[in-house]
This record gives sequence, C-alpha cells and structure tokens, in this order.
Amino acid sequence: MSKTISAGKTPAVEIEMIGGDLSVVGWDGDDILIKADEDELRVEQQGERVKVSCDDDLSLRLPKSATILVNKVDGDMSLRSVTGGVELKEIHGDLSIRDVDSVSIGNVHADFSLRGAKGNLSVKVIHGDASIREVEGHVSLGSVSADLALRDVRGNVSVNVGDDVVLYLNPQPGNTYSVTAGDDILLVMPPKANATLTLSGDEIDVDWKGVPEEEDATSRVVVLGDGSANINLNAGADIRVTNQSDAGDSAEDFGNFAGIGFDWSGFGERISKRVQEATKLASRRVEEAARRVERQAERHTKHANASVKVGRWNWDVSPGKFTPETPNEAVSDQERMSILKMLSEKKITSEEADKLLAALEGGE
Repeated sequence: MSKTISAGKTPAVEIEMIGGDLSVVGWDGDDILIKADEDELRVEQQGERVKVSCDDDLSLRLPKSATILVNKVDGDMSLRSVTGGVELKEIHGDLSIRDVDSVSIGNVHADFSLRGAKGNLSVKVIHGDASIREVEGHVSLGSVSADLALRDVRGNVSVNVGDDVVLYLNPQPGNTYSVTAGDDILLVMPPKANATLTLSGDEIDVDWKGVPEEEDATSRVVVLGDGSANINLNAGADIRVTNQSDAGDSAEDFGNFAGIGFDWSGFGERISKRVQEATKLASRRVEEAARRVERQAERHTKHANASVKVGRWNWDVSPGKFTPETPNEAVSDQERMSILKMLSEKKITSEEADKLLAALEGGE
C-alpha cells in the first residue's frame, strides 16, 4: 500500500516502532510517501507533525529538510539524503546512513555505516563494526564493540573501540583526536601532517621520515611539523603510524570493511592471533563432527547404500565405505586450516586429512 501525506517542506516525523526494516530517503518533493502493509501501518498527523508506527517493513520518502526521530526499529535501517535533524534511539539490526547533516544515535545492536555528514555525529553504543567517513563536524562514539574504520573527519574525534581501529586523518590545527582501542590502531596521515602524537600501546611503530625508532617503547610523544593538532592513541596491542597512503588498501582480514579500502596484512600479531583462535575453534568443530560421523557410521554399517547427513557434509556409510559426498554449503578457509593444523600436529593421518579436505572441496 502507498499513502501520501502533505505536511509542508519541513515536517517533523516521529517513528514510534517498526517491527521489520525501515528505509528513509529524502527527496525534492513536498509530500511524504509511505509504503507499507495497510494492516500493519498506523499514521497520525497534526499539521507538520507526523507520527508513524508499523508492525512490519516501512518505506518513507520525505522532503529533504524534514527532521526525523526514530524510537525503535527491530530490523535494519537505511537513511539517505535527509538534511534536517536526525535522532535515532534503538536500532536492532544494521544501520546505514548517507548524506545527512547532524546525527544523534543511541544504540545500534549490529553494524553501523555512515558516509557523508555535514554536521556532527554522536553515537552512544555500537555492538558491531563501524565504518565512518566524510564527516565535516565532530565524531563522538561512546562504545564500539568490534572494529572501527574512520576516514576524512574534519572535526574533533573521541572514540572508544573494543577491537581494532584504522584511521585516515588529515589533522586540523587545534583539533583533538582521542582514540582508545582494545587491540591494534593504524593511523595514516599525509606526509606534511602537523600534529603532536601521544601514543601508548604494547608496540609502537612510527614509520615516518625523520622520526627515529624507539625499540621496545610502550609510550611515546612524537611531534610532526608544528604539532598544532593533538592526537592521543591508546591501544591494547600495537600502534602503527605512517604516511604511506597504501597502508590500508584492503581489509580481507579486518572486520566488516568491504569496499572501505584498508589493509592490515602483516600488522603486528593481531592476524596471527585471530587465525590461531579461529583454527582452534574450527578444529574442535571438525573433531566433534568426525566423532559424530563415526558414531552414526557404526549404527548404519548394516544398511547398504546408506547416506547420513552430519553437520555440513553428507557421508556415505555403506558397508566398506566411509566417504563424504558433496558439502551442503561453501567451505571456509578456517576449516581447511584446521585440518592442515591437525595433520601437522599428527592428530590425524595424511589419508584422513585427504578425506576431510576432499569433503570440504566436495570431491569424491
């Protein structure tokens, strides 16, 4: 169902509750276009004030200068081209924002992405990854549980991140950039950057011409140029500062930053640590699956042409056979690595490893 409301060029729209996904787009028209299931939709209007609630998905087209307040969205939300004030309180899915002015956000329970804000950005809690770029105002993030990618922010920055942080900054005179991370921090700046860096971490690498190395230092103060911007980095693991623009060209091993263009390959011990953790988990899962297969194989050895589905594989347990058939879903690199690791530790034989690898690849 489509419904059109006339509420002026600068309406104040309040969205009380959305049971599904929410899409909001600003347009040049003066009307509000609402698309939703008629049975799930509730709309109230008093002049330029409009209140909307929907038990399922909702799509809105608003005048670009509208202000919007969103109280709760149970699914994902996307917001684009709304230049009035934006306040979002509770988003239970992913949140994507593009081309806005100032934004105030309470709680995002999944991943958050923003590109293009002419004003300030303030977020209390992000439970997943965050990707933020092209913000002309200040950025304040109270808590990011996972990874953060931050690029091209002209205002002050204050963020607290649970895992890794990658920053592309052109520090402005008088600005303060404060970043606390539970794991690694990578900072990339132009070669002629002017900043005073106060750094604290397990290992500190300042890859900058004219800046001497300090091996085993866990805290440093480095002045670049006239030092007119203040950058404070506190990392639970490694810090790297560089002016190499290609230091972050891809992010295959770093968080949920597809398309952002950051590279952490070879940085510190973070990747190695994560691979080890993932390998241990995958190894446990493979071993448990193998034990389940063996138990079920024993129960089915009396049945000819039998096929047993266990976990991600189908196994042929006909008498005299114990071979995996085509896997049910795409194989992960972690599972391949776990098998190779088990082989290197002599937990399985080469013949058993071949069978498991064949299963992963969908071979005979």
